[in-house]
Amino acid sequence: METPSKKIALITGANKGIGFEIPRQVGAAGVTILLGARNEAAGEEAAATLRAEGIDARFIAIDVADYASIGAAAATITSSFGRVDILVNNAGINDPADGPAPTAQLDGVERVLRTNFLGAVAVTQAILPLLRKSQAARIVNVSSGLGSLTQNGDPSYPGAATKLIGYSASKAALNMLTVQLAYLLRDAGIKVNSADPGYTATDLNGHRGTQTIPEGAAQAIRLALLPDDGPTGTYSNSHGVIPW
Repeated sequence: METPSKKIALITGANKGIGFEIPRQVGAAGVTILLGARNEAAGEEAAATLRAEGIDARFIAIDVADYASIGAAAATITSSFGRVDILVNNAGINDPADGPAPTAQLDGVERVLRTNFLGAVAVTQAILPLLRKSQAARIVNVSSGLGSLTQNGDPSYPGAATKLIGYSASKAALNMLTVQLAYLLRDAGIKVNSADPGYTATDLNGHRGTQTIPEGAAQAIRLALLPDDGPTGTYSNSHGVIPW
């Protein structure tokens, strides 16, 4: 097992988009990156790209919708590194079968919830023993403004017309994970926060977003690198705290 002196970060869904920009900038801050992806070729290529930029990056095979894969990844990290200092639950999907509550296909809703919410719960449970070995661990859950019950109940909210019951419910549930973990881990030195990237141009929305990928990644990066006096149990975007 290595005995790294640098902080170690595991980021899921990290081979492209916001998920790739987070390890790029966190790694540039001197953190060892465990680049989690379900596709080996894409993950290895992404890690190689970061290494070419001078970042200490290693590919970790992890499919957050496959609990056996999560367990295998946790075992690999345990034997190779012995701890994790930063966990970013970034992996997420949408599904063409998802849609408004009256018409969404249930199998699509189920797939979205399994990846976006249950996957984050499973990864957090598997990695938490390693986070407890850090002196100042951070968990960042990459949420969405569509997970805000307050905003979705406001007809003037810019995203009010977007009704995807599976996706929105998965992000609202992810926010509940943040709230509960922040409370339960408040005395363990582990800070837990939700980041809303904003409407960012990625594959998830067919690149229709109005923000660049670096802009969308900025808040998750800030929360991953929080100082000791930083907050826990918050839900925020680059403009500040947003309502649950």
